[in-house]
Amino acid sequence: MSKALFRPFERYNFSEQVCYLTGEPAEIQTTVFPEWVLKQFQLEDKPFKMLDERIATYRDIKIPVSQRALDAINLLDQEIESVFNGGYETVKEFDQTRLFLWIAKQVYGIIHWEVRAGIRQQRAIGEDFNFSQSIAHKFSNLHLMLQSLVVPVEFEGILPWSIKIFPVSNPPETFSYRDEINTLVFSLRMKDFGIIACLQDNGESLIYHRDVLNKVSENPLHPIQFEELCGRFFYSAYLFNRLPEYTVISTDEAVYIDAMPLRISSRPVYDIWQAKTYGQVLENFWKPWGYSLFEIIKNPEQPMSFLLNEEGEFIDGQTIELPI
Repeated sequence: MSKALFRPFERYNFSEQVCYLTGEPAEIQTTVFPEWVLKQFQLEDKPFKMLDERIATYRDIKIPVSQRALDAINLLDQEIESVFNGGYETVKEFDQTRLFLWIAKQVYGIIHWEVRAGIRQQRAIGEDFNFSQSIAHKFSNLHLMLQSLVVPVEFEGILPWSIKIFPVSNPPETFSYRDEINTLVFSLRMKDFGIIACLQDNGESLIYHRDVLNKVSENPLHPIQFEELCGRFFYSAYLFNRLPEYTVISTDEAVYIDAMPLRISSRPVYDIWQAKTYGQVLENFWKPWGYSLFEIIKNPEQPMSFLLNEEGEFIDGQTIELPI
C-alpha cells in the first residue's frame, strides 16, 4: 500500500479538529514558534502583524496537531535549538533538508493560521473563502514537502528550495523573523548568523544572485548588509515568474518528489529588475537605520548599497559606522 498524503487544499480542510500536518484528529494546539524561541527571546507577548493588518502575539499563533505530528515537530525543534544556539559554524554544517523542514514548518504554520482566520472572517459575513489557484498550488506543494516530517520522503534531482546562511554581527538579543507567504521567501537573523530561504524556486535564487554571493562569500556581515541581501532575495522572489511543478510518486517505501524543469520556455525565469521597486523593498528592510527611498535610489542606475562599493567590490562590514 502506497504512503498516504494529506491534501488539505483539495477541500479546504482547515478545521481546528484536524491536524494541520497529517489530517488525523487533532489532540492539541501548539505554538508555531517553538517554546524555546518564545522564552529565549521573550517573544510571548510581542506583536505579530497578520495579513489583514490585525495584530496578534507570537504566542497566539497556534496550529492543531496530532500526537504523532507533535512528536515529530518537537524532535525537529530540539535539533534546531541545539544547532542555532551553536551559532554560524554549527548552522552552516547542519543538514539542509532538516533546516528546510524547520523553516517550512514555521512558514506553513503561519499560512495555516492565516487561512483559518480568513475562513472565520468570511463565514462571519456569509461568504465562502477562496484565493488564487496559483497560491493554493504553491501552498499545497509546500505542505506535501513538509509531510516528510512524518512520512518517508525522498527529494530527487534538483532540490525545491534555495537556502543561504551568512555570518552576521548581531547584538546578542536579536531575533528578526520575516516571511512573505505569497512568494514563500523567509529570513531570520539571530545569534551570529542570518538565513535567507526561498522555499519553492528549485535553486534559481542562488543562480540569480550568484555574482553578489560570490563577492560576499563567508565574510562577516554588518546587519544592514544582511538586510540588503534580504531585500534582493525578497524582491527577486516577486520577479520569479514560474509556478514550479513536482512529480509526486507514492510507494510502499516512500514518497518521491521530483522537480520538473523550469527552463522549458525561452522567457527568462525572472521579470525585469526595476530600481524604484527594489528601492521600496530595501527601504522597508532598512527601517532600523532610517534610509528613505529618495536616498536609496538617488542614482537609479546604481541604488545605494552597503554590500558593494561603486567599483562593485565587497565592503568590509567592520568598516561600516552604523549602529548594529
